[in-house]
Formats: sequence, C-alpha cells, structure tokens
Amino acid sequence: MRYTDASRRRDELLGRLRAAGYLSAAHAAADLEVSEMTIRRDLRQLAIDGLAVRVTGGARLPDGDGVPFELRSDRYAAQKTAVATAAARLLPPGATVALDSGTTLARLAELLPAGLTVVTHSVPVVTACASRPDLRLIGLGGVYNPATRSFGGPAVRAALQDIVVDLAVLSATAAGPDGVYCSDPYDAETKQALAAAARSVVVAADGSKLAARAPIRFAGLDAVSVLVTDPSADEDAVRAIRDAGVQVEVARATVSERAEPATT
Repeated sequence: MRYTDASRRRDELLGRLRAAGYLSAAHAAADLEVSEMTIRRDLRQLAIDGLAVRVTGGARLPDGDGVPFELRSDRYAAQKTAVATAAARLLPPGATVALDSGTTLARLAELLPAGLTVVTHSVPVVTACASRPDLRLIGLGGVYNPATRSFGGPAVRAALQDIVVDLAVLSATAAGPDGVYCSDPYDAETKQALAAAARSVVVAADGSKLAARAPIRFAGLDAVSVLVTDPSADEDAVRAIRDAGVQVEVARATVSERAEPATT
C-alpha cells in the first residue's frame, strides 16, 4: 500500500519503530512504496520531535522509549562499559553517591570501588550492590517502571530531600550544549531530585547520546560538573559542551575492571 500522506506515513513509521526498536530506511521505503529520500525526511522529522534517533541506514528509538532493558543494554555495549569504567574512577573514597537508572549506570554499579554509600532507585544497581559487604546501600522505593527497571514518583523525591549526596551520576538520552535530556517526564523529575540532593553531578553518556535528541530537558549544563563519554562522540559536540564550561572526560578504557578510588 502506498503511503502518500506524510502524517499517516510518519505514524506508520513510528509504530514500526516502537514494535522493533530499529527501522531500516531502505526496507521502510520498499514497504510503503515511497522513495528512500522521503523516508529519511520522515525520520529526520521524528528525530526533531524527539521520537527517534537517527543512525546509519535508518533510526532507532530513544533509550527508555519502550525498548526492553536487555536490548538497550546490548546497544553500544563496549562504549557503555568504557564510560562506566571512567565514571567509577571519579568517585571519591568513602563518598555517598547517587546512581541513576539506565544501562550504563547498571554497568557502573558492577565496577564501584569499596567503601562507598550508594543511594539508588534502580533495581539493577541494587542487585549489583546488594552482594557487596564493602558497600553501604540505600534503596529508594516508589512506583516501579519496568521500562527503566527503577522506582520513581513522589516517594523517591521525598526520600531524597533527607539525604545528602556527595556526587550524583546521571544517565541521559541526549546531551548537548543546551543541556541534558530524557524521554520520560517522570524520569526527568527523578533525575532532577537526584541532582538537587548532590553537591556535584556527573552525566554518563556514550557517544551516541551526543548525536541524539529527546523531548525533555532535565538539566542545563550549569548543573553538570563533569560529562563522561567515549571516543565515538562527535568532536564538535564535545567541544561545544566544553565551551559551555563543563569538564568532559573522554573514556579510553575498553576492558571493564573494578575502579580504584579517586584521590582527593
């Protein structure tokens, strides 16, 4: 069936994208009986609207936007491990750290140095830390979100008002010179509460996030102390974030290892 109406065609593309997590422009053009250029324009508009992330050959869903946690964990696995390893090295000895939800943060939880107090609403982070007698764990409960495998809502935000955090490590769906973004408004509120409870904020974002778009800005760069990314990040994007006054650490590690505590 030929899809000539742009609005209807984009609805169809979005439905396919949400069903599979990835969409090939060439295959979609053949199925919808339009040119590949038309599909690419549609995907560009979906990306502008924060509903898709453009990649080579097509588009994918933004992280957390209906894609199972396991599939998101497999995407850019080496880059996420590198970012997590570098972020772990930034954690001060004996600090109280808040860890956000997300696949990169789940990897970070497996690499934490001993002696930390970990505050989190993320089930994978809780699972990784629960078997570590050398860590103190504070779990934040609330309404469970299976897409992010984390708790959120008023209970989490209320609990954070009574906790003093030295450093919060946050995930992001997208990052750029105007701030850091996610796809879910409830997730955004939790990230904002984590940041507000912390003396400093680190954003852990693999290189794909610096080329992505998402609809909800949860923080400006003035709230971010350090952004950790990997060598796949666009150099112009990294430069723009640095020019905004944020320290950018480009991870070089490719092999996961438990980090040594940061020196003070």
